Amino acid sequence: MDYKESEVGKIPVHWEIRQLSEIGEIVSGGTPNTKIEEYWNGNIPWITPKDLSGFTDRYIYSGERNITELGLENSSAKLLPRNTVLFSSRAPIGYVALAGDNLATNQGFKSIICDDKKAYPLFIYYLLKSKKNDIENIAGGSTFKEVSGKVMKEFKVQIPPLTEQKAIANILSTLDEKIETNNQINEKLEEMAQALFKHWFVDFEFPDENGKPYKSSGGEMVESELGMIPKGWKIKRVGEIVNITRGASPRPIKDYIDAIGMPWVKISDATESKSKYINETKEFIKEEGIPKSKKVSPGTLILSNSATPGIPKIMLIEACVHDGWLVFQDYQYITKEFLYYFLMNEREKILTLSNGSVFRNLKTDILKNYKIVVPTLELIEKANKIFQDFNNEIERRTKEIKILSNIRDTLLPKLMSGEIRVPLDDEVLSEQN
Repeated sequence: MDYKESEVGKIPVHWEIRQLSEIGEIVSGGTPNTKIEEYWNGNIPWITPKDLSGFTDRYIYSGERNITELGLENSSAKLLPRNTVLFSSRAPIGYVALAGDNLATNQGFKSIICDDKKAYPLFIYYLLKSKKNDIENIAGGSTFKEVSGKVMKEFKVQIPPLTEQKAIANILSTLDEKIETNNQINEKLEEMAQALFKHWFVDFEFPDENGKPYKSSGGEMVESELGMIPKGWKIKRVGEIVNITRGASPRPIKDYIDAIGMPWVKISDATESKSKYINETKEFIKEEGIPKSKKVSPGTLILSNSATPGIPKIMLIEACVHDGWLVFQDYQYITKEFLYYFLMNEREKILTLSNGSVFRNLKTDILKNYKIVVPTLELIEKANKIFQDFNNEIERRTKEIKILSNIRDTLLPKLMSGEIRVPLDDEVLSEQN
């Protein structure tokens, strides 16, 4: 295949350079008056950039809030059809998703309703993902960067023939389908594990010696400082059953952050992921910063204690964690898996003990003194075998997701530039030539 030089670099000869406004309609969003109740809680999904934080699927169907027909009519929000490409234009720039159904957005988007004779929405979705940094670099604003409608309309991209767009998108989409399926299965497995924990250790309906639910089958309960608990169980402080230390950060941290090095776990690595595991990080710490940090090994349980406190995660990689994390080691009476599900179940209660108005903070001593009901060792071990089966499958799929994501991210820029060509049948090739 022959190539030619263009405004965006070398591209295949039969590809074209187009402004985004030439391949579809660029649409901004809007926000109905929040003081008028009749504008809210309707049946029109209303998407904000926040809804795309940590969102990894291709299609989005709903956000945190809905608006009404009246709210749509009395604001600059527009009803966008299915397959509209949503691109966040501020706070932050570059979140991309496809509308899974009719929906609206706030003003933080410049969305593209594709002309189906010129652009395949799924291809444009991947194209914009590959152009995130380029668009961000031409955004205006001193305090908060924002992409204007004019900039978005005039932004130039390389566009293959429609048939080739579909072939490229289908390759990337096949990888994403597998990733999404794994994510969905992991979520279901995690829900089942959490439900088991609650049934056994909160509702006290673990199997008795006859295999029947303990509490509802008349199992003996005794009084404790946390209420009635099964006979033989104990009340402990968290600090009595596990060693809790804080992460550590070299100062000033900006001098130690790099694009390579030891993975550096930030709170956003937890808040932007639905997985119970941390398998990768966005930032890395230089070698000279490692001795001044807290290094944790794979399998370590950590808990966010600042900014967005109370999120437990299990490490799948060796990494350094800063002082916004608590690190759990050296367990007594319980297992890591039990403590993970306990922290998940108790998160809302624990959060009420954190302090700070803008940035919440969970002090180490508060968690050390937090009371926990400790079951019998026999029951802990029985549950742990079940949890481990769940965890093994979730962990396997999490590692597979990383492999598939790496393949997709490696292919994305090469397919979008035409460096790697997608095989097309002879009929399509003759049309292009």
